[in-house]
Amino acid sequence: MNPALQRILVIGGNGFIGSAVCKAAVARGLQVTSVSSSGRPYQTSKGHTPAWASKVDWQKGDALQPKSFAHLFPQVGGVVHTLGTLIEDSQYKQALKQGNIFGLVNSFCQSLSGDRGNPLEKTADDSQKGSYEVMNRDAALRVCEAFVSSTPSADAEVDNNPRPFVYISAEDIFRPVIPARYIETKREAEEGIEALMTGRPDYRGVYIRPSLVYHAHQRPLTTPAAVLFDLSATLHSKIPSTLPTPSGMLRSIAASSRSLQSGASTSPLESIANALTTPPVHVDHVAEAICIALDSSRGPIRGVVGVRQMRELIGWTEHSAPTQVGLSV
Repeated sequence: MNPALQRILVIGGNGFIGSAVCKAAVARGLQVTSVSSSGRPYQTSKGHTPAWASKVDWQKGDALQPKSFAHLFPQVGGVVHTLGTLIEDSQYKQALKQGNIFGLVNSFCQSLSGDRGNPLEKTADDSQKGSYEVMNRDAALRVCEAFVSSTPSADAEVDNNPRPFVYISAEDIFRPVIPARYIETKREAEEGIEALMTGRPDYRGVYIRPSLVYHAHQRPLTTPAAVLFDLSATLHSKIPSTLPTPSGMLRSIAASSRSLQSGASTSPLESIANALTTPPVHVDHVAEAICIALDSSRGPIRGVVGVRQMRELIGWTEHSAPTQVGLSV
């Protein structure tokens, strides 16, 4: 492991993907610090604290005010930003953890209707805290700006190894079930982070784009969907290229209509086609790919890392892992 990565900082380390990253990093012998709004160690849905959590330094901080934990940046060789929201009604996360399908459906319905609850029960600031703009874009940009402005300490600095900022983005597979602003704000964050990296060869941006992220126990409701997505992706991969496929027909219709949405750059039909051809990914595999992307010893990985590139990184194919993944934001 690259000595520059003796310590990493995970923003949102007690969340679904964040906790998996912390666990994987600890298993690799890294020192891990997590910053979250609560500062509490990760617990399972049954309230248990796993053994690996005792090896993580759990800190409290506000991602929208990185000054609250700015003293940590010089000590780390890389940052992983895992904060984000799929639905602006954050209750969906609890519904997923509990396997509450009715609560999940209610969150989806509120998202599609644009209902964010009673505005009279919220302050102006509170009404925006769970928005796509704040959760998926602004928080990441503020943390990244503070990170690239920091000067690494002697313990964290290694010659010719750019410090990575890993942002958990997403494949475009959820429209029109999920509002377009979800993926739009993810792409805006990627572009903003890349702009902050411009002229800074000592830093590199990595944009992890998972598809449906599943876990049978932590997110039981994701398993049936994962089975269907995996079956669809497998069937599409086996159909000869000379034969029409559902995804191909959707892409043809989208190309002919070209009813483009601002920011999303493609039709919702393109998103559905992506969903039909992109396999789901287990949260532990996402975490493993992130840890590999952090490590500069294999060659500095930078730019977009999609599901198939993640599989290559963790050794799912016979091809050797790429030393650099191109950016296409």
